[in-house]
Amino acid sequence: MPHVVGLDLGGTKIAGGVIDAAGHLTVHREVPTPAQEGAEAVLEAAASLVETLVREARAEGILVEGLGVGSAGVIDAGSGVVISATDAIRAWAGTRLTEELTERTTLPTTAMNDVHAHALGESWLGAGADAESILFIGMGTGVGGGFVVRGESLEGATHTAGHVGHIASPLAYDDGIPLPCSCGGAGHVEAIASGPSIHALFRRKSRTPADDMRAVYGLAVSGDPHARAAVERGAAAAGQMIGGLANVFDPHRVVVGGGLASAGPLWWDAMEQAARAEILLPLVGLDIVPAALGATAAIRGAARRALALIPTLEGHHAATR
Repeated sequence: MPHVVGLDLGGTKIAGGVIDAAGHLTVHREVPTPAQEGAEAVLEAAASLVETLVREARAEGILVEGLGVGSAGVIDAGSGVVISATDAIRAWAGTRLTEELTERTTLPTTAMNDVHAHALGESWLGAGADAESILFIGMGTGVGGGFVVRGESLEGATHTAGHVGHIASPLAYDDGIPLPCSCGGAGHVEAIASGPSIHALFRRKSRTPADDMRAVYGLAVSGDPHARAAVERGAAAAGQMIGGLANVFDPHRVVVGGGLASAGPLWWDAMEQAARAEILLPLVGLDIVPAALGATAAIRGAARRALALIPTLEGHHAATR
């Protein structure tokens, strides 16, 4: 049975695992991302992690045949180049991701956006495994998404599909002024529905100390009115977005992941109520479910892309020997 390494390469950490064709995870490790040291340092850290995983797999008698990467940024899945990226990883845009990692690891490498990888993982092995199509929504530090049909991630003409957090939201306003968004625009879903945005909203409305979104959620559950209002407003913006996207894509299932999706019923119930208020009549029975794979979803999705290409890659090697 073929095995590959799947990597989830983000601005905070690089997580990786050895995955077989059935999706089983046999070795799992992670390292911090040296994000502010630049692309070269990040590539070296990723390659070092891959070498560790390959070595540990070999010790168990497992041959690793490929590498799949789910990376932060807009990724051209054909060329493996980072088309654009935020400053979460310094100077990441323009990085020739697959070429550089193949050179460092000698493994045939594929690459895709990390949220697309998360969606593909959930479609393959998680909450969408028995659905023909899923709309995946990731709710956490940012807001992203992916649409998978019959095991294929639809990434768009410029590989930018899935930036669902940058849809306009009527809730992303304070006193008629649109809230600034991480993309440089304003009035978008991410500006009110992400974890940091809910935390920022609470801090604007209350003098009660709260270090982060988890603290705000705890206060909301305890009955703090400002915390509850912030959580419910962010959740409602997420739900409006999800309902609207469901009307556009008509998926067989909606899968919602990320830290907010697992925060608790206060967020989930407000999100689902808002989503169901938006969906059209034929979608009334639509399943909206939490993601199932947790932190390993993007690893498995990236691995799935690499596994799908192994026969092609092996044929290429045979032809060039």
